Amino acid sequence: MKYDLIVIGSGFGGAVTACRAAQAGARVLILERGRRWSPENYPRGLGDPWLFSSKRPAKKNGWLDLRLFKHMIVAQGAGVGGGSLCYSSVVMKATRERFQSGWPAEVSFDELAPYYDDVARMLRVRTIPVQQRSRRNQLLREAAEKTGHSQTVFDTPLAVEFDDDLSADQSASQDMRLTHARQNPHGRWQGTCVHLGNCDIGCDVQAKNTLDLNYLAEAERHNAEIRPLHVVRCISLDDQGYRVHFDRIEQNQLVPGDACAARVVVAAGSLGSTEILLRSRDQYRTLPKISPQLGQRWSANGNVLTPAIYPRPEMVQQSIGPTISAGMDFEELGLVIEDDGFPDMFRLALREARDGGWLSALAWSMAGFQRRVSSHGTQSNTPSGTNPDSDSEAETNYVNPLAHVMVWLGAGVDAGDGQLRLRRKWYAPWKPQLDLTWRVQSGRAIVEKILNFHRALTEQTGGKIVVPITWRWFKKIITVHPLGGCAMGNDIRDGVVNHAGEVFGYPGLYVCDGSVLPVPIGRNPSMTIAALAERSAKMLCTGGVT
Repeated sequence: MKYDLIVIGSGFGGAVTACRAAQAGARVLILERGRRWSPENYPRGLGDPWLFSSKRPAKKNGWLDLRLFKHMIVAQGAGVGGGSLCYSSVVMKATRERFQSGWPAEVSFDELAPYYDDVARMLRVRTIPVQQRSRRNQLLREAAEKTGHSQTVFDTPLAVEFDDDLSADQSASQDMRLTHARQNPHGRWQGTCVHLGNCDIGCDVQAKNTLDLNYLAEAERHNAEIRPLHVVRCISLDDQGYRVHFDRIEQNQLVPGDACAARVVVAAGSLGSTEILLRSRDQYRTLPKISPQLGQRWSANGNVLTPAIYPRPEMVQQSIGPTISAGMDFEELGLVIEDDGFPDMFRLALREARDGGWLSALAWSMAGFQRRVSSHGTQSNTPSGTNPDSDSEAETNYVNPLAHVMVWLGAGVDAGDGQLRLRRKWYAPWKPQLDLTWRVQSGRAIVEKILNFHRALTEQTGGKIVVPITWRWFKKIITVHPLGGCAMGNDIRDGVVNHAGEVFGYPGLYVCDGSVLPVPIGRNPSMTIAALAERSAKMLCTGGVT
């Protein structure tokens, strides 16, 4: 067989296991459904490939996969690096309390401690320099003090390269000339953060330590093969192990193919891994013995995103700085609150217009509107002429129309009782689709608790909260932290995989991603997913699985 191990997916589970297996001498193949992205091809304009469609991947294979269910919208990354491409670089340990129940006895906070350390070293985790704290960071601190919660505030650990000598004025200027490019320990070139605010859509100077710059770079250095644009459909048994069936995206067409290995790691994320195993068990019936627990214990990790409007742009300075850099930890309540941001898409549209993109007319209209706003006394939240690309009058006079919008992010311990399954639609009974049942009544308590925090923090700092229409009218929330579906358990009756991630009943078949978490952890999960993958990889490589 050409490969010893096939890894499906390249996010925080797949990248880690592929890296460690390749370092141990295994012949590793990584199948990734999305593209390989770089600063040269990050999506920026409306005509760029933003969205990935699970139903039409040959035509839509962009940056972000948005899955719409009855009461839930799930946001996922698509590309070499998985969720690290579009997450906010926050890498936090789960608290000891979260391991008190629901986990196999072998997995505990203390057991994961050395693996958390391994992840922190690989991702070069640190906090933002004090003088570079964004205005949103400062606003959160002010809100915490005014609501009597100043003791809960912390700078979030970030997988970002910072220049400690960069001043506050320089960071606010978003001047790309101030980045310092250097080669990282894995042979990839990266810059230092200059607060461009594009963390969720691709850092222009590669200051964000995405997985393609560390774990995956190391895997490739040890001869692992990465195949982008490979959509896995199912897994079947083979005489020597397992056969992975996929469609290769080539010239807007799907080309069927397969590959074999003695061992397979499914690491396609909470939805992706669960769907692949569901199709293998229920649709293609190639792995019929998978636990009936498959699809159970799905969690949105209590995610709540709430915009707040402030009267003056300088109070927020939205889109300047890392997307998230500060938080409030309410450990006793099982939740965190963080300052959240979003890219300045209007500025990106201006740059596309300047460079001759097809969006020129709209962009220049926006520029004219902004000049009229500026003439009435509203000040830009970025100094004029400081950006190296500000060589047009439009961008020089630019004012971010959303600079006054703050976004509060909440993550909490929800009921974790969602269920994923395949459903046949009346209009296409031959092609079952992944469906999610998320119970509003069991999720309402944590959502309302976080909204109340967001409301108090906003009102005490002079803003006005805007409860998302998706929740107010449709009782639908958006999660960027999907967990569960292939939960760890003690045996096949209460879990899909064992403590090492090995699927019950199928030796050599593993799941290593957020789907194996049996309980929500109430904070950003990427570091816990990676730590569990480090532990699974060690057992997989040393034969220590029981």
